[in-house]
Amino acid sequence: MYPFIRMAKELLVNRSQQHISVGEIHESSHICWPWDLDFWFELNNGRALTLYDLGRIPFSSRSGFSKVIFKNRWSMTMAGANVRYRKRIRAFDRIRMQTRTVCWDKRFLYIEQSMWNSNKECAGHIIYRAAFVGNNGIINPQKIFDEIEVALVSPKMPDWLKDWVDSEEKRPWPPMQE
Repeated sequence: MYPFIRMAKELLVNRSQQHISVGEIHESSHICWPWDLDFWFELNNGRALTLYDLGRIPFSSRSGFSKVIFKNRWSMTMAGANVRYRKRIRAFDRIRMQTRTVCWDKRFLYIEQSMWNSNKECAGHIIYRAAFVGNNGIINPQKIFDEIEVALVSPKMPDWLKDWVDSEEKRPWPPMQE
């Protein structure tokens, strides 16, 4: 079940936080509860994605994305993700999460997130390709920034991210049709 109480806590804690700009980091703190564990008594990989939600949604509010989305009756959906798991997170471990906008192109906003364990080691990293969607399909992220009244152009896409984006273009869709 989705952790609605945890999400409400994140929204409540972050409701009066200052606005953040592109590249600025939103930090949040979380705990790995026993119900977040898998069969090997570490953070379940599916639950890790849910915890990333708990950092990304307040980030969207602080960035101004949520205000524009709700005003226009749009949505923000995750259109792809590339994740790395590097250190185990166990029950009751405290997690520090960082979330930021990396860049955008004509279709997608790229959001980077990392989880840090109590030993200050990076336990995981994810890059999301997010799409803003309206009744007529995907909305150019620049329109979101224009609505926020932020005169910005996208930062240059890092090479490592461009490599992932390029590899996604080559990936067959629908899959497993050979």
